[in-house]
Amino acid sequence: MAEGAHSERLSLGDPNSFSRPEDCVITDLSLDIEVDFGRKVVKGKGTYTCKRVSVGADVLILDTDRLTISRVYCKDSSTDLQFTLADPVDKFGSKLQIILLSTFSSEFEICIDFENSPTSEGLQWLEKEQTAGKRHPYMFSQFESIMARTVLPCQDTPSVKHPYRAKVTVNKALTVLMSAVPQGSAAASDDKVTYEFFQKIPIPSYLIAIAVGDLVSRKIGERSKVWTEPEMLDAAAYEFAETDTMLKTAEDLCGPYIWGVYDLLVLPPSFPFGGMENPCLTFVTPTLLAGDRSATSVIAHEISHSWTGNLVTNKNWEHFWLNEGHTVFVERKIVGRMYGEQHRQFAMIGGWTALYEAIVVQFGESSSLTKLVVDLTGVHPDEAFSSVPYERGSALLYSIETAVGTDAMEGWLKAYVQKFKGQAITTDEWKDFLYSYFATQHDALNKIDWQNWLYSPGMPATKPVYDQTLFTACETLANHWLAGTDLPQDSAVFDGFSTNQKVAFLSTLLIKDPMPVDRVLQMGALYRLPGVNNAEIKTRWLQLCLRAGSDSQLDATLKFVTDVGRMKFLRPIYKDLYKLDSVRQQAINTFIANRPQMHRITAKMVAEDLHLNE
Repeated sequence: MAEGAHSERLSLGDPNSFSRPEDCVITDLSLDIEVDFGRKVVKGKGTYTCKRVSVGADVLILDTDRLTISRVYCKDSSTDLQFTLADPVDKFGSKLQIILLSTFSSEFEICIDFENSPTSEGLQWLEKEQTAGKRHPYMFSQFESIMARTVLPCQDTPSVKHPYRAKVTVNKALTVLMSAVPQGSAAASDDKVTYEFFQKIPIPSYLIAIAVGDLVSRKIGERSKVWTEPEMLDAAAYEFAETDTMLKTAEDLCGPYIWGVYDLLVLPPSFPFGGMENPCLTFVTPTLLAGDRSATSVIAHEISHSWTGNLVTNKNWEHFWLNEGHTVFVERKIVGRMYGEQHRQFAMIGGWTALYEAIVVQFGESSSLTKLVVDLTGVHPDEAFSSVPYERGSALLYSIETAVGTDAMEGWLKAYVQKFKGQAITTDEWKDFLYSYFATQHDALNKIDWQNWLYSPGMPATKPVYDQTLFTACETLANHWLAGTDLPQDSAVFDGFSTNQKVAFLSTLLIKDPMPVDRVLQMGALYRLPGVNNAEIKTRWLQLCLRAGSDSQLDATLKFVTDVGRMKFLRPIYKDLYKLDSVRQQAINTFIANRPQMHRITAKMVAEDLHLNE
């Protein structure tokens, strides 16, 4: 364990949060903040409505990380409150402990004046030269998993949910968006404007989100707009034209959409994820703008989070699969209803391949992080991030569907959301409800090896049976290339594949032993892979070259990892670059040169992949 590492759980209910909501909990939050691009900070006041849960509780404990706390005081009387800000604990920040007055009733309001650090991991600041339009600077947040504490004092655990209001003051040339419903804007001074927002539905701190920049929008559905910089608006509006259909399909599966609006924001390239399910405002990567609507599953995924994750939430990050496994399951249900069941089955096969890559290649089958329910004592949740909670969780749910029947499983899904909406739950609570709902089908459920699926490392002992119709052609073509026999003389079969089939074909090659260099290059030339712009295809093509020991695509590879900020693509390529002795130093040099432009989360994880933190 590294020097200064923390080997104890920070609190009983959440190993990654200092807060003690079982004693005193935040029930509402109102922010009045200003975004200062010159100093790269957010500063202002938070007004916290709190409730004593435990009789005799005399302190309120909040999570912070590199925050400046200038004052804590009563809202009504302005009486100063005593507080202590503890020394930082490893990667988890500092405990803010506020002494409560004996005169406080069971519910009370306090105010905190705060300012975050320019080095906050929760915010990404871009100079105007780093934006598409190069006219104005840009800032956006990413608070999942435990980065909200780097921007504002909070109980930074998924188990605490509350509404929030916000007033945000910025330069009048900029537009502000948040994970809430806009309430309008008004001039704050000659050169500043204040935007107001209200999120009436209780949410955890990781779902508070903000973006500020040169932003415009276009309506793409009854409840939806797409926001982006002006230069990308046409492409974004085209790519996400099916959003409304997906939203309605999700409602059929999960129940009414209660968040009011569902907008999308296409962020600059440094955004580290494919999407982030911020309520009312999904953040998405520009790598989705492929021009062929092939990345629609990402939007289906983020829409699904409106129920699984945002309404029903994992109690802490050890149960992350409850968020992501259910969301992948619903995402693929949407795909199946919109495009046919074979497409859902095909997506699940791809998911199993991704699970194999994560467990066997990324972690190793003995790693405790390949379990569905993990122990995060002393572990930052981001360090455990992988396909495992997504794909192992989804595969478990499909196994349950196979056992109880499709119609019964869809009935359970709606009941599950209805039962736990607004709550944060554990795996045990999930399983108890499953058995309660399927009270007459315990024999079917008992055939599932729960210990293996939930608590054992390595690949699941039982692989679900999937319809291979759309995958068979991909596998057949891959096997020809792997064997080096009966190689195709033209690109007809490959050209006839859908984008997702092309990805599956290349993924099948990646999980096998590397092909000889000449064969990889022959395949690339036949299928014109060096000229492909689709990031899913391009990533796999570049990886195939590196794993074969070829540096023929090195320039293209280094340009790709410089231009793209999505960790899904960056980290596998950097790992493969590191393994190739002849290019390792160039990869490290490229990363070091580009690190100031990268999102801090991405830079931290890639540095570990390149063994620069040792």
